[in-house]
Amino acid sequence: MTNKLAALTLSTALVALAVPAFAQSRGDWTVGLGVGYLDPKSDNGTLSNGASVEVDSDTRPIFTVEYFVRDNLGVELLAATPFSHDITLAGSIDGGTVKHLPPTLSLNYHFPTNSAWKPYVGAGINYTIFFDESSALGDLELDDSVGVSLQAGLDYMVTEKGAVRLNVRWFDIDSDVSLDGNDLGTAEIDPWLVGVSYVHRF
Repeated sequence: MTNKLAALTLSTALVALAVPAFAQSRGDWTVGLGVGYLDPKSDNGTLSNGASVEVDSDTRPIFTVEYFVRDNLGVELLAATPFSHDITLAGSIDGGTVKHLPPTLSLNYHFPTNSAWKPYVGAGINYTIFFDESSALGDLELDDSVGVSLQAGLDYMVTEKGAVRLNVRWFDIDSDVSLDGNDLGTAEIDPWLVGVSYVHRF
């Protein structure tokens, strides 16, 4: 019996060493650095002149900072370098280019598990800032947007304090478009962001 108990204890210890802890405790901070692929929905609306709008995708570095207000419950800020998009009107007309920043504040719940895999979900508010609009058609402007954001992700622990994160976010982004001061309608961008990051806990 003693030998069996010793063997069981040793086996448990080896499993614990093989699966490092990455507990999300109240007061913890995590910082993430990675890349994100932002893909607007395929149909971005129709302007008042009848022209369809299409906004292309882009890939940029992304950054996250999260503070755990309770065990497994964190407040996260998402930032990125500016995303740049080409705009196509009526399927073939070059409508110009635009850049934007998508700072997003989310409340995330990280499911407690004893595995190296740590899933989580989150919801929050996105404020999208459009700038550097450029178009050969005239003075193009896109208004800033405020909307909800939803996400789901999965962390895989690679060290006691580090994890590789894969996550998917959806943003509700609608922007009023004007050309030479004339209102053209609303572009419904509503993109998905697929991100891969390294996340470190402090």
